Order: sequence, then C-alpha cells, then structure tokens
Amino acid sequence: VELVVMEATGGLEKSLAAELAEAGLAVVVANPRQVRDFAKGLGLLAKTDAIDAFVIARFAELVRPAVRPLPSEKQRDLRDLAARRRQLISMRVMEKNRMGQTNSPKIISSIKATLKMLDKQIADFNEQILHLLQSDPQWQNDLQNLMQVKGVGHVTAATLLAEMPELGTLNRRQAAALAGLAPFNCDSGQHAGRRRIRGGRASVRTALYMAGLSAIRFNPQIRAFYHRLRQAGKLKMVALTAALRKLLILLNNRLKQSRLHNVTQGVRA
Repeated sequence: VELVVMEATGGLEKSLAAELAEAGLAVVVANPRQVRDFAKGLGLLAKTDAIDAFVIARFAELVRPAVRPLPSEKQRDLRDLAARRRQLISMRVMEKNRMGQTNSPKIISSIKATLKMLDKQIADFNEQILHLLQSDPQWQNDLQNLMQVKGVGHVTAATLLAEMPELGTLNRRQAAALAGLAPFNCDSGQHAGRRRIRGGRASVRTALYMAGLSAIRFNPQIRAFYHRLRQAGKLKMVALTAALRKLLILLNNRLKQSRLHNVTQGVRA
C-alpha cells in the first residue's frame, strides 16, 4: 500500500488515521470540499458511499496529496483542549446576547448562573492548556518567543501552538495560506477582479484578529505598516488583513530563527 487517503469526517477519522500511521502507512486526511470539487470535475454529481470511495481513490491516484506527519498524542490533547475552550467562549457570547434580549428577572438570573459556570470552565481550560504547554520544553520555548511580540498574549500564543503546529517550519506563503490570509487573484482576460482571502484555519484567523487589533496599537512595526496602507487608500479591512498576515509571518520567522539558534547552540555544545 503506497498511500491511504480518507476524508475528514468531523473527527471520526482520527482513530483510524492514527492506527494506520502507527502501522507505518502513509496517510492523508483530505479536505472534503477539495474531494467534492474533484468529483464535480469528473462529472460525478451524485453522492453515495460507492461513488465516494471511487472518487477518493481517483483523487489519491491523480492528485497525490502531500503526506504530512500526523499530530502526536500530546498535540492532539492540546488541540482538543483549545477546541473545547473555543466552544465555551462561543457559548458565553450566545448567553450574553440572550441577556440583552430579555427583561425577565428569572431568565436573567438563569443566564447569570450559566455565565458564571462558563467563566469558571474557561478559566479551568486556560490552566490546563498552560500546564500542558509548560510540560514540553519546545512548547515552553515557543510560547515565550511568541509572547515577546507585542500584541500577542498567552491565549493567542497557545491557540497558534495548538491549531497551527506547523508554525516555524513554513515559508511566508505557506504560513499565510494555511491561516487563510493569502489573497487569491480573480482575473479573467482584461478584467482584474478584487483579490480575496478564503479557506485556511478559521480558529487561527480568529486568534490573530484579536492579536492584530492589539498589535496595531502597541507594536511599532505592525502599526506603521497598517497606517501606511490606510494612507495609501486601502480599505480598513484590507489593511487589517494585511497586518494580520504580516504579524503571522513575523511570528513564523521568530520561531524559525529561535529553533535554528537552539540547533546551532546544541551543535556547538
């Protein structure tokens, strides 16, 4: 067996992928949207288990998706903790929105009790994430390096390490594309369309958005870059997206240089 390709199915694929990788097989967990688009390109609009199996096999044979190392057990634990924290924060936002939609004292009391419980759980998960990061020397070093960049707090740094473990190993284009911050052209003939970002990891973009707003205020390099774009006539969101991309590339380079320095020091020792 040269290559095993499966679609991501909401987490159901994780155990199978891990066991196949442990058995020494090359495994790729493909984006379902990419596989479905491939099926449409083959003219297969119907969808059944048999058709899906055929399409995935043809996708593996013709596209030959790149095999990437699967996350370790500790990396999966970190990602799961970060995902649960994100879910709790989403629930807290929904409860706060409901608070503004009612005047009933009983409902308000119920919402306040729920918010108190959610705040406690979020704090607990923050502690668990920090404890797990501090248990690994590489994570601990990466966390410190990321937090030295103005605008990046421990929550953003932890989210990046959990949701984008490739950070520090990528070039600038790969980093931007993986986070969904790379603008794509939309040109045809004489028409030059507006470049737009799409795809990528939404959780990474969300974390960078909050860090980017802070960096625009307190990070001299990002602030100067953002205001230069605004003065050149760029729309606010266009300038902000470019600032997020620059911040991500800065963080990627920082980790890359830190790891290279550590390797160099180790060789000298």
